[in-house]
Amino acid sequence: MAAIKDGDTVRIHYTGTLLDGSVFDSSEGRDPLEFAVGSGQIIPGLDEALPGMDIGDTKKVQIPVEKAYGPINPEMQQAVPREGIPDDIPLELGLQLHMQTPNGQPMPVTVVAMDEATVTLDANHPLAGKDLTFDIEIVSVN
Repeated sequence: MAAIKDGDTVRIHYTGTLLDGSVFDSSEGRDPLEFAVGSGQIIPGLDEALPGMDIGDTKKVQIPVEKAYGPINPEMQQAVPREGIPDDIPLELGLQLHMQTPNGQPMPVTVVAMDEATVTLDANHPLAGKDLTFDIEIVSVN
């Protein structure tokens, strides 16, 4: 068996956790995640941890913010007038909404603050600004 290198298609089982140990994603009970190593299909820190591993290998990988979803970008947060949100949407902190970009693409946003006049929406990835840990197991390499 040859060690994983860029360009190989791999299948992995994984569990992703935050620093407090809470699980944010896992392949448990699902098919393994399949992707080409070095292709940019997954976060850089995880992609960089795979070369040299082989089928059956396991590893715990600590991934800093910069190699995960990046730092929180304040420009991705915007306060909008409260009347700009339809009345039938029950606003609460943490609520996920879907907005449209100017070119018509859907964009998920999260309500992060609100007052009488405005609602602050955050379009950063939910894991932006967080260090991540992944427990990975190599299932196959092609």
